[in-house]
Amino acid sequence: MKRALLLCLAAPIIAWGAGFAWFLAAIWQPAAPPPHADGIVVLTGGAERVAAGMRLLQDGVSGQLLVSGVGHEARLRDLATTTGLDPAPFAAQADAITLGRTAESTHGNALETAEWVGRLHISSLIVVTAGYHMPRALAELRRRLPDVVLIPYAVQPPGMRAISDIATWRLFAAEYSKFLAVELGLGKWAQRLGVAMERVG
Repeated sequence: MKRALLLCLAAPIIAWGAGFAWFLAAIWQPAAPPPHADGIVVLTGGAERVAAGMRLLQDGVSGQLLVSGVGHEARLRDLATTTGLDPAPFAAQADAITLGRTAESTHGNALETAEWVGRLHISSLIVVTAGYHMPRALAELRRRLPDVVLIPYAVQPPGMRAISDIATWRLFAAEYSKFLAVELGLGKWAQRLGVAMERVG
């Protein structure tokens, strides 16, 4: 009886650990050159994400870009400068770039993206975000865009490379737990864990 009880208690921990191992392998997958798509969405949270999305637009991978979760005061020129890119080429593409200002979380990103996708009748979408954030971002987007082809394009921010830092592992564990919450239909609980935990400096 005691052994059976221990096994019952250990099973969820083992399952969580096995899933976490899968998660760690998934978030380190290098981004492959994406195919042409109807649109690109960048989920803000780091300069690397915005820079990657802008480069994809400049390379002609898509003709429409949404940057979701932009600060209310930020302008396109500010974003380009912050990412270290020359803002001049993007001025000519301003009509193709939408700055989404309503999202304050991954859940909000999905809602903002779904509205934009519906308005522009987009059927294929490149999703740009950090590798550790990609599984949950895709889970949120799939719930609201079941008929849209989602193409992940993950970037690896500097914080992900600090694998000797315990804070990085706490971030990964928290993000995996939030991903599980979304998969189980508990997205609001995941949202309450805090937007700050989504950010890697």
